[in-house]
Amino acid sequence: MSWAEGVAGELMVAEDVAAAFADAMEVAYARRSGRAFNVALSGGSTAAACYAELERRFGSASIDWSNVNLLWGDERCVPLTDEASNYRLASHAMPRILSAAASVLPMVKGEGATPCGQGAAEAYGETVASLGGLDVVHLGVGPDGHTASLFPGSQALELPDSQLVANNSDPRANNPLPRMTLTFSGIRQAKLVVLTVAGASKANALAAIKDGADLPASRVQGGQVLWIVDHQAAPWAA
Repeated sequence: MSWAEGVAGELMVAEDVAAAFADAMEVAYARRSGRAFNVALSGGSTAAACYAELERRFGSASIDWSNVNLLWGDERCVPLTDEASNYRLASHAMPRILSAAASVLPMVKGEGATPCGQGAAEAYGETVASLGGLDVVHLGVGPDGHTASLFPGSQALELPDSQLVANNSDPRANNPLPRMTLTFSGIRQAKLVVLTVAGASKANALAAIKDGADLPASRVQGGQVLWIVDHQAAPWAA
């Protein structure tokens, strides 16, 4: 199903968003170019379900996780053990996968370091660039239409193409904590961008995007963009 005019990508309505995401990951891995497979992870309850499904398939799916570099598309500026940490979410949802991965590259440093300190965004951008590109960027969409940690009206929406990662915060204070995030430029370099959206709380945002609203999620581009949504998030697409 095609999206609204001006919004990149294919829209897939799925009964099970997590299973559809895991299927898309397996297809993308099968199409890899032969080098290590680079994946940027997300946060939130939908992402947790997606990663739990990948973990459930561990050992039986067609992904060799020892050939996968795991990164993050955005992160809250908290220690890795904090309950708000996207790294912590992934480590709890798919522990065997993180243990098996070729490398695990959190956006923020471990305990004892200043999360999102000066130069951290630039350093992570250099890490992303050094890997030779991202194969998959996984994103969610917030009720306000944000994606990654790119919030409506925030400074990170308008940055030069050379900047892949930025520090950012929500000027409307709907989303607490300062963040580090891939920019639109960082997301755009991915071969596949998958946005997973589930639940009625996201319905207004998706309806607004369908109707042409200029929300951060509507600006996402990549080599291929796939929106996987459920019936509650997009009742108009059912």
